[in-house]
Amino acid sequence: MDLAIIILNWNAIEDTIRCICAITCWERLRPEIWVVDNASTDGSLQAISRGFPWVHLIRNSTNLGFGGGNNRGILGALSIADVPVLLLNNDACIEEADVVRLLETLQANESIGFVGPLLFDAEQKDRLLAAGGKNPARHHRTHIERLPSGGPVHFVECVPGTVILIRDKVFREVGLLDVDYFYSSEVADLCLRARQHGYLSAIDTRARAFHALGRSSRFRDTLYAYYIVRNRFLLVRKFDQKRKLLFFGIWTLYSLALAMKELLSGRLPSARAIRLGLVDGVRGRFGGQNKRVLAIASGAGGRFASQTEHFRL
Repeated sequence: MDLAIIILNWNAIEDTIRCICAITCWERLRPEIWVVDNASTDGSLQAISRGFPWVHLIRNSTNLGFGGGNNRGILGALSIADVPVLLLNNDACIEEADVVRLLETLQANESIGFVGPLLFDAEQKDRLLAAGGKNPARHHRTHIERLPSGGPVHFVECVPGTVILIRDKVFREVGLLDVDYFYSSEVADLCLRARQHGYLSAIDTRARAFHALGRSSRFRDTLYAYYIVRNRFLLVRKFDQKRKLLFFGIWTLYSLALAMKELLSGRLPSARAIRLGLVDGVRGRFGGQNKRVLAIASGAGGRFASQTEHFRL
């Protein structure tokens, strides 16, 4: 079974090395591994090139985000062969047998464009994180947190991008990940676009993967909060134009309430990040905003702060 695996790295060399080592222990599959480095400053490039010379290493001079980074790996992989692509977070793990199961499911049904495993917490292995996903533009809780009943393959609106196997034809017919999101919701966006071309998203409950949530918690209260709030407005713009005002109103009220909750709990950086995400989402300011978000969240926004002065907390 042919396969390409894309691993995105941003200053998390230990996770990326662990991820590569786990794959190299596989016996049945011999995937092409592509590591895309998003301008890390922790010595990642040297460690990967020295320790794993057979890995395809792509060096980005700037942080291109989740979509831009993975796109470079996808294009590289598809330039060599037309094979399914597995997007794999470096803080997630999946066994070879589970990947084989996903490949078999993809091959068994030509209408399936995306297939993912059940996703569990790596620290609490019986805690289900997601059995597929929902459209973030329409749902507050986007992960399906209950095991589905019935057969092993279940169709969902979208598959979480933590571990997702994608048919190569999807990229050629639908396109790549939308870089305007930068982080969060770009995989949901691709699933929704692909559905318009007849490709379905599915979860195979016979396959499992595990996600170490704690390893990505450093910016969870600021950057992640900002992008998750902001990117809902981009999704609404793209897929719900007829009800744009309705959903804008819903997500504005939700974001204001969430920001107030964070403020009352003493989490001022998080409250500022959420409020900024709301402002940018409504105004249509998308793409990567890491430095700006961190500056405003810390209260050191300088000239950036004046852009949202009347929304500041």
